[in-house]
Amino acid sequence: MNHLNSSLIEGNLVRDPEFKTTPNGTPVCKLSIATNRWYKGSSETLEKETSFFDIEAWAKVAEACHEKGKKGRGVRVVGRLKQDRWNAPDGKQHSKVVIVAEHVEFRPEFKKDGTGDQPSGENVDF
Repeated sequence: MNHLNSSLIEGNLVRDPEFKTTPNGTPVCKLSIATNRWYKGSSETLEKETSFFDIEAWAKVAEACHEKGKKGRGVRVVGRLKQDRWNAPDGKQHSKVVIVAEHVEFRPEFKKDGTGDQPSGENVDF
């Protein structure tokens, strides 16, 4: 039986996506997303908390992220959490949790004159 492992995150790309292909030719794209959370602080003032998340996309979703993604663009990602584990050369163990994208939705880009792109065709699933 598979356990539930699902994540939905919305934010802005921190940098341009990194696109590569594996040795067997499978496209992979790495993204970094920043999300903001607003809350009332101790003095009743509005405080902002920013979190950063690493995303990896594969195959068709990776190609779309490479084509449409750029620093600052808003995205919504549906995926699953994956924990990577490795040993450093000094023997120390490391781990990192990433989100593997299964669906990516790109927010419209707005031009300086206030007009925006049409959102049609901006969603990608695998």
